Amino acid sequence: MDPLELIVAGGVLAAGTFAFRFAGPVLKARFTVSPKAEKLMARSAVVLLAALVAVAALTEGHEFAGYARPAGVLVGGVLAWRKAPFALVVVAAAATAALLRLAGVP
Repeated sequence: MDPLELIVAGGVLAAGTFAFRFAGPVLKARFTVSPKAEKLMARSAVVLLAALVAVAALTEGHEFAGYARPAGVLVGGVLAWRKAPFALVVVAAAATAALLRLAGVP
C-alpha cells in the first residue's frame, strides 16, 4: 500500500469519527426521543456488550476456547461486580485461566 493512501485513509477515518462524535451533541437538541426508545437503546447497548464478552470469552476462531478462559472471565466479572480494584480484577482473571491451564484444563 502506498504511504499516501494510508495517510488519506487515516484522515478519512479520523474525520468520520469526529463527525459522528460531533453530531451527537449537535443533533440532540433537534430530536426528541421517547422514554421508551431511550430505555430500549440503553438495554440494547448492554446486550451488545454482553454478546461481545460472550464471543470473546467462549470462542477462539470458530472453535470453543475451552473451560479455562470462561472461568477466568467469570472470576473477573464477579470481582468487577463486587467493585474490586481493576488491577486485581485483571490479575485474578489471568491467574485463574493460567492456573487452570497449568492443571491441564483446556
